[in-house]
Amino acid sequence: MNAVTMEGLMGASTSVSLMNTPMRVFQEASGRGDTETMKRAMGYAGECADKAEEYKEKADEGMKIDAAETHEKAVREAKEAQEKPKEGIDESRNEDADTDTDTVEISEEGKALLKDSAGLEHTGSQPVTYTKTGETVMMEQGGEFSVSV
Repeated sequence: MNAVTMEGLMGASTSVSLMNTPMRVFQEASGRGDTETMKRAMGYAGECADKAEEYKEKADEGMKIDAAETHEKAVREAKEAQEKPKEGIDESRNEDADTDTDTVEISEEGKALLKDSAGLEHTGSQPVTYTKTGETVMMEQGGEFSVSV
């Protein structure tokens, strides 16, 4: 919240509070039938209301400034957030430029479990690896293979 907004809000609040006194005087004068005091009290109350309106306008201006600053900040942050992932992707591509593939190693226990769960010994089928082009390549049991994404 900027200083203009705070000044406007505080001024409006003070002016409205100050308006209570002439309104109380007006009510008391009304009970007595004192029209001159009532007129003076209403004049003071009107001045306080006018001041409150001026401060309200000042608070509105300050809030517009706050909204514009908040919007600009959000736009800057959004642009920065979009640029960071791009930089990270470019860096990771440059780091991975040497290697086209990832290597996966399967432990002996994993190989045994795979063999048992796939039923390979019963069906006689061999594991298959797919290349980048979608062709199948037969792998020998216990061999290593690489995966490219």
